[in-house]
Amino acid sequence: MTAPRLRVFPAISRNRDPKAYVGELMRVAQFADQNGFEGILLFEGNDVFVEPWAMAQHIIAETAQTSPLIAVNPVYVHPFTAARFVSSFAQLHGRKVYLNMITGTAVSDLQGLGDDASHADRYVRLGEFVTLMRELLTSPRPVNFQGRFYHARHLQLRPRLPAELMPEFLIAGQSDAAQRVARDTGCIKMQMLPPDLDRGLAAPGMNFGIFAREGPDEARQAAKARFRDNPDDRELLLLTMENTDSVWKRHLYAGQNAELADNGYWLLPFLTFQADCPYLVGSYAEIGAKLKEFAAKGLTTVMLDMVADETEMQHVRKALAASGMF
Repeated sequence: MTAPRLRVFPAISRNRDPKAYVGELMRVAQFADQNGFEGILLFEGNDVFVEPWAMAQHIIAETAQTSPLIAVNPVYVHPFTAARFVSSFAQLHGRKVYLNMITGTAVSDLQGLGDDASHADRYVRLGEFVTLMRELLTSPRPVNFQGRFYHARHLQLRPRLPAELMPEFLIAGQSDAAQRVARDTGCIKMQMLPPDLDRGLAAPGMNFGIFAREGPDEARQAAKARFRDNPDDRELLLLTMENTDSVWKRHLYAGQNAELADNGYWLLPFLTFQADCPYLVGSYAEIGAKLKEFAAKGLTTVMLDMVADETEMQHVRKALAASGMF
């Protein structure tokens, strides 16, 4: 019997430099490819420097087995177009991809795109998107679909996608609407790392960063040296909070505690606009033990914020290896 294994998708920490963006992504993608990670997370949004489908093609062409986790927002793409991208990757590379289904982007970006759907309606649309896309990828016959947002009559994707290359769908929203869509469509539900670590685990997937060293004190000192608090970065986050209706962002922002907790939970990288998630700080052994506990409670999939630096990535790899689940 094969031992259970965590699937880990690294993502680069926030990058505000378009000249460095592709290089950092490729550095992390190649590291992931060589060290047993499942793939790499690619963001979507008006402020993302490279369209994630284009970036996925570049990464697949330059790696041996990495499976990109591509963010998909219905405001930017039709289900048939997304299905064709997936089919194209299968034909070109024989490579599976994963899809991170999202509805969020800045309110001002939605207005600029002429999308006035409510938060709840965007999740209705997302559910229809997943359903129609799945049917297009799996049906041997033309697809008929009648929803509130999508309609299809005798629509067929050719050639049919091989079953082993069927993408898995993840949903990272924390609202009731997001939870309902995840449940109704069978998507992998994601959540943020909870502050208490030991309770509140209610999904098979989790989003957080890791900052690790050989010893706990060394880890905490290095983390504070890497992620520093300053009012300018906090002001940047405040501006984004005024331009979002994201439930998960508001939940994190409501925490507002920048202290590094005794259990290793740290929100400062998020509060200073340097990451989109909390961090777990500790020794390799501490983090490995915690990951093993998470897995025992049903965790299978991790979106992992990473600093795109070779030394830091090696520290993360050692912490993952200490879990025995990677």
